[in-house]
Amino acid sequence: MDFTVSERMQTILDMMKEFVEKELIPMEQEFVTRGFKDMLPEIENKRDLVRKMELWAPLHPKEYGGMGLSLMEFALVAEALGGTPLGLYVFGCQAPDAGNIEILNEFGTDEQKEEYCRPTVEGKIRSCFSMTEVEVAGSNPTWLLTTAEKDGDDYVINGNKWYTSSADGSKFAIVMAETNPESQSPYTKASMIIVPTDTPGFNAVRNISVMGHTGDGWASHAEIRYENCRVPQSNILGGEGMGFVMAQQRLGPGRIHHCMRWIGICNRCFDLMCAYALKRRRTPTKVLADSDVIKTYIADSAADILSSRLMVLNTAWTIENAGIKAAMKDISIIKFYVANAMQRVVDRALQVHGGLGMTDDTPISMYYRGERAARIYDGVDEVHKISVGKRILREYEGWNVK
Repeated sequence: MDFTVSERMQTILDMMKEFVEKELIPMEQEFVTRGFKDMLPEIENKRDLVRKMELWAPLHPKEYGGMGLSLMEFALVAEALGGTPLGLYVFGCQAPDAGNIEILNEFGTDEQKEEYCRPTVEGKIRSCFSMTEVEVAGSNPTWLLTTAEKDGDDYVINGNKWYTSSADGSKFAIVMAETNPESQSPYTKASMIIVPTDTPGFNAVRNISVMGHTGDGWASHAEIRYENCRVPQSNILGGEGMGFVMAQQRLGPGRIHHCMRWIGICNRCFDLMCAYALKRRRTPTKVLADSDVIKTYIADSAADILSSRLMVLNTAWTIENAGIKAAMKDISIIKFYVANAMQRVVDRALQVHGGLGMTDDTPISMYYRGERAARIYDGVDEVHKISVGKRILREYEGWNVK
């Protein structure tokens, strides 16, 4: 395994880090207080600068205007941009668009790619992904109450979804719904269907308040009610019954993106913690960094970050070289491990900052409340741990232990 960063890639990363530091970090506090829609003109200006630097859409295909980086390369990009909540969006590689683009590019028809994939890569429109439901386990994509029934040449969709992130202002949703209720396998009951958000029956109920914050636009999490929402059967992605397969294909690389973004958050909080410990006086002659307790916080955080980073890069390498199926155990491990490592690092950084850490004068409080969800979305910790335990035990079946 070779994690060497090429000279070209290092130049790209250095340019991105400099842009984040000079152009995006100064916007953070205003972004948190004003909201996405109110800040959109300033954000779009930054996106135009990124396009001029030829750093736009690093993950996405070159034929649509992206940089076409590999998964390993994009993992490094996600880390570099993850230290600010604006990073991935300003560079055109944010969720949920990133995952939707991957699905459209791999499974979409030529018509679907031109109508939905290309303008999303170009940043002309946004999209959302509508899978999680209110009444059933969100970590179980084989169990859905939302249905899509055939009627003539259409599907008629009915159901209630929530945490349809970024639905506010999106042009289309990729909806996961049950199309084959009689299928013998739970893995072939669901399909993914493209639904334009202006379709009658696509009803945005609300932007859900999360930890006391109701976001808007891209930074929102919507509840959507599908009520006799009718779309052509030609809007299906990849064929009937392919929903679970495509969800796994989407979520595997997506967890690499999330985990490296979380490491970017860790790096930002670690930098803030170390810098503050060296300047904050606890007595007239001593600073926080003189305390052995603070030194243990720093050492533990450095270990959390390094171990997380190596685990994620190893998983990305496995996906690239052996495929997602070979990496399933590792994908689950990094999902719960890095989410918890991030929480530990953020918590230590807040503790070192004391009362200041509770305010919004630094981004630490934002990360503390906003990233608790990391242990829930894309599969809760407990589900991933059970999956890992099962996979490991299967490896020992038939062993004669002496």
